[in-house]
Amino acid sequence: TEGKFEGYTTEWGEIGGGGGGLTTAAHVANNAVVTLDLTAAVDHKVTATGICTITCSGGVEAQSHTIRIINSGSATIEFSNYFLFPSGATPSMPSTDGAISLVSFTINRVGAAGTQLLAGASLNYS
Repeated sequence: TEGKFEGYTTEWGEIGGGGGGLTTAAHVANNAVVTLDLTAAVDHKVTATGICTITCSGGVEAQSHTIRIINSGSATIEFSNYFLFPSGATPSMPSTDGAISLVSFTINRVGAAGTQLLAGASLNYS
């Protein structure tokens, strides 16, 4: 198709030029809890202001996801207990206006035993 090639992405995250594939969900949060629907998308963009907590629902074991966090004004980002970071320490996310961070995670477990997301963070892109 004209203008498309393998790896082509649209604003909504379609990849490969066909249906299905990578999907992106966008969230705007102002002093709120943001619930990522892990069944609906694998790329999540959160534009945050104030104190925002990121949590999730759904998903399938072994599935990988990304969260792009963009601060719009001063923002404090927190994560639910589902997110497990190396050494047990949640990263200190940047709070300045315009800061961009990337959190990647793989679903380790979902269900009655408790959701576990094995996460890593790359902070403060500029």
